[in-house]
Amino acid sequence: MNIQKSHFTFTRKQRNGIFLLVTVIVFLQVAFYLYDKSLGVHAETNFVIDDLQKEVDSLKLVQLQKLKPKVYPFNPNYITDYKGYTLGMSNEEIDRLHHFRATEKWVNSAKDFQQVTKVSDSLLERLSPYFKFPDWVTNPKPKNVNQNYDNNNNNNNNKPKTFAEKIDLNTVTASQLKRVYGVGEKLSERIINYREEIGSIFIADIQLTEVYGLSPEVILRIKEQFTVKTPKSIQLINLNTATRDQLVNINYIDYEVAHNIIEQRTLRDGFQSLNDLTKVKDFPVSKFEIITLYLLIE
Repeated sequence: MNIQKSHFTFTRKQRNGIFLLVTVIVFLQVAFYLYDKSLGVHAETNFVIDDLQKEVDSLKLVQLQKLKPKVYPFNPNYITDYKGYTLGMSNEEIDRLHHFRATEKWVNSAKDFQQVTKVSDSLLERLSPYFKFPDWVTNPKPKNVNQNYDNNNNNNNNKPKTFAEKIDLNTVTASQLKRVYGVGEKLSERIINYREEIGSIFIADIQLTEVYGLSPEVILRIKEQFTVKTPKSIQLINLNTATRDQLVNINYIDYEVAHNIIEQRTLRDGFQSLNDLTKVKDFPVSKFEIITLYLLIE
């Protein structure tokens, strides 16, 4: 009995040690429970954060797609520096196209475009579906189509028409223009609409170059059949006395070019020829023939 009692009899020091041990065990159990629960919460939180991040990324992608410039069908012959940049072309590729066009030549297919600009196959594959060429390029008329609109002159198809035989460009109709090889419904309407925009009267044949989509070859065919016979009467401006305000009223001459013209005129003590304009800084040389329709030297 005494031996049994000794097993359950502890000194004060032993009781303190047992209490401390039990306290540590309980603390460790609680700590383990809380840690395990926090892991689950963190894991669940991470899943939620991942889902939210995926949703944010998808919304960003949608927004980027909306901000991305939309590409519409276009004629690659008229690509500007800005448009070429937005299409992904390099400055060298854009310059090659502009130099080619400066020679009055035209790109008539995706293959021509790549040969001129040297763009990569991948860029060409991305751009070519948006290329839009004139109808006379994509849907050429048969070679045996008669270019002569006058059935009474079938025997003279190969003989150049005289000035008297040609029809006045200021009275020609769209149906007559469509008889020229390379001029379809759209181009004939553009010619008539342009004539209306400039006052219903052409000044000279050169104004045909202002009609969008007319190639030099087609313009040549038109001039074989038509010409300006009743030109619009305009008051010509003396280049050697013209003021800046008079000059800027002429198409393609802005205030900067007008200032350069007057400055060059002063340095030269007057222009001797209209051709001297080509030496003026920033003068639009490609529009020389149009601009000089309104000028004279006195």
